[in-house]
Amino acid sequence: MSKRPKLIATDLDGTIVSHKGVISQRTIDVFTRASDLGVHVFFVTGRPPRWMGEIREAFGFGEAICCNGAMLYDLLNDAVLEEWMIPIDEQLEVVRRMRIAMPEMSFAVESNDHYHREIAYVPKWDVGLDNVGVDKIEDAIKRPALKILGRCSNHEFTSDEMVEVAHRELSDLVTVTHSTSRDSLIEISALNISKGTTLAMMAERLGLTAEDCVSFGDNPMISQCLNGQLVLMQCQMGIQMHHHLLKG
Repeated sequence: MSKRPKLIATDLDGTIVSHKGVISQRTIDVFTRASDLGVHVFFVTGRPPRWMGEIREAFGFGEAICCNGAMLYDLLNDAVLEEWMIPIDEQLEVVRRMRIAMPEMSFAVESNDHYHREIAYVPKWDVGLDNVGVDKIEDAIKRPALKILGRCSNHEFTSDEMVEVAHRELSDLVTVTHSTSRDSLIEISALNISKGTTLAMMAERLGLTAEDCVSFGDNPMISQCLNGQLVLMQCQMGIQMHHHLLKG
């Protein structure tokens, strides 16, 4: 890109947030300069809003696409702007199909204001939100959800293997992804909802094309912008963003 972008989107964990949970001052300074120049900044993540406090404190501007594209979130005002949910019937059908295809899998469901898990689902992050659990997640599915989480708590399958099976079983029903191949966890969103599709929607609303946008991340789904064009620039954020922002 030879001109200053009009929209910058970045993934969080493993991109601007290190694996130790640190955001460097250099990163904060570069994104702040972008915002000051009028560039639209979107933080694009699988995180739910309850995990966005450190991002708000670090930056104090920008909008967020949370829950793998299922939510548009006003970061500064801590407000949900739009949601694209999985209906109750489709949640139940996802669970039904995957219990047959992969009996080792256990489940959790989450939305902005609730999180429920099966007893067999051993949480890695949301420890304390649901310390009781239910025997069967079907008993907790009472409303639309932003995400269904499927986990093999004993690591019987890798995330890659789980995604392969889930794609085969669920491709007509929902969108399936994972955040890391090293874990035994998949994340399920409503059909055709992903980080990339919601980012493309936001860019289109702003009247922008792929040539106006730059995205950063280790997840290829956020690199999908308008017309299927890829605008991903991997990870060397400081040098690349300074280069773009200093151009008129």
